Amino acid sequence: MIKRTIYIGNPAYLSTKNDQMLIKMGDVERSMPIEDLGLVIMDNQQITTTLALTCKLLENNVALVSCNDKHHPTGMLFNLDGNTLQSQKFKDQIAATQPLKKQLWAITVSQKIANQAAMLAEIKQENKYLITLAANIKSGDSGNGEAKAAAYYWKRIFPPHFQFTRERYGDPPNNLLNYGYAILRAITARSLVGSGLLPTLGIFHRNQYNAYCLADDIMEPYRPFVDRIVYQIVLENEDCLDMVDDVKKKLLMIPQLDVKIEGKSSPLQNAMVRTTASLAKCFEGTQRKIIYPVL
Repeated sequence: MIKRTIYIGNPAYLSTKNDQMLIKMGDVERSMPIEDLGLVIMDNQQITTTLALTCKLLENNVALVSCNDKHHPTGMLFNLDGNTLQSQKFKDQIAATQPLKKQLWAITVSQKIANQAAMLAEIKQENKYLITLAANIKSGDSGNGEAKAAAYYWKRIFPPHFQFTRERYGDPPNNLLNYGYAILRAITARSLVGSGLLPTLGIFHRNQYNAYCLADDIMEPYRPFVDRIVYQIVLENEDCLDMVDDVKKKLLMIPQLDVKIEGKSSPLQNAMVRTTASLAKCFEGTQRKIIYPVL
């Protein structure tokens, strides 16, 4: 079942009744089953929500994303008890050996670069260098292939006159990439929790101030799917790349994007569930490879 993404950008009062989320805006009230929700994005400083609703959303593994006054996602809330076998899965994750983590990171980087190569091919850019890099990633990416690929990729994905440099606080379309990646990060973290894993303990990322290191690891091969949407937005709106409503609507479709995983088409959010479930099996020792989508 495809879970719904709900975006709330106006002042609202959020509550719950009979397992429904109630959204009241002025004199208008609408409701929706909580079990149908996967992601709720709150993007207005005048949104109020009851604790009862927050608890019910978290119990149903709905990710809650809050945005700041610049409309950028800045916080996430997730269920602490997302899987019936969570304690054992935590133990398996914590006990993962360094060689296993290096192997999983190599698989992750290789697929990310392969998807970047596919993205460049779609827009008629040379990609042989990335194809070669993807095929030669060593354990733990000891050759720093991810950084080499990034330097090559970002110089070619947008029109030359943009002189684009990928920087978090850089010029547009960095703002669109940041927004899209924030949504992707929430999807990834939600799926990790649902698979009984700790989003904090990464296989590569280790920043002590980052609560979502594993999410940042696992979302890497999915980033080019966001890049594809941003590329299309740039072509259609080159003269105005502000975070307007039409742009947000396109980026909010990320969970429903059609991706190919194991030879079959699937909504991105469902593919992510398969990816995180395969990661849990790798930690258990019953599987040797993470399953990722192919662009």
